[in-house]
Amino acid sequence: MLQTSTYLDWNNSLDILNKAYEIGLFVLIIGPKGTGKTSLVREFAAKKNSSLESINFSLRTRESHLVGTKTLTGGTVGFDEGILIKSMKDGGILYLDEINAAEADVLLRLDEALDDRRQIVLKESSGELIKAHQNWFVVATINPLTHVGTKELPPQLLSRFPVRIRLEYPPEETELAIVKRYVFGGHDDKLRQGIKLANTLREAAAVEELYYSPSLRETISFGRLLDGGLDAKKAANIVFANVYAQWGNLEYQKVNDIITSMFGT
Repeated sequence: MLQTSTYLDWNNSLDILNKAYEIGLFVLIIGPKGTGKTSLVREFAAKKNSSLESINFSLRTRESHLVGTKTLTGGTVGFDEGILIKSMKDGGILYLDEINAAEADVLLRLDEALDDRRQIVLKESSGELIKAHQNWFVVATINPLTHVGTKELPPQLLSRFPVRIRLEYPPEETELAIVKRYVFGGHDDKLRQGIKLANTLREAAAVEELYYSPSLRETISFGRLLDGGLDAKKAANIVFANVYAQWGNLEYQKVNDIITSMFGT
């Protein structure tokens, strides 16, 4: 059965990706968590009918995850290719998620493959020179430097992604249209309240009055709980308030007071 996409391209990011793809320029998507960066890349790959390899970077990501590792089976030495090598050979789309959370040695190895030559020496194995397929395309995402675990990208690596898309939280009416692609009930007014609450919390987090900024995933979850029969205030407490308890009762109470002011007692 044909499935309808739930992605809403509200700022024409797909058009920018298409243009970059056509002329062979790699793309960097910049924005906070939960703004649809991954959904955008998946939608683009689906529209291109292209394979999509992805890796989410963290402090635990190693060069071997990108390039590969030697193996020993039955006395025979082999080599398991990493995601970077597989993608370069396949010529599909490589998605580097949260690239600014990676360690310096990982970024240095990645930089080797991303320059204009689009090639890398497989020193871990036979020293083979791997040249990327002509259709190989790379999209990376970074979170703002205020996010835990992120760091500034080296200038030379940043220059490998000359096309930059800024993806922020959408306007409230646009966010409502996005949420309604995932929910089924006719409760637009309550959804608007939930989105307004999310934006209030985002604004507070932006000026460091709160520790956490809710994402689009959370406004969608709020709507789905409404679909499940929960009243709006209960759904708001579950999705938006309870997470703040990990920073103490004072933080939780701040958010709970905001919810009460918006949804009543």
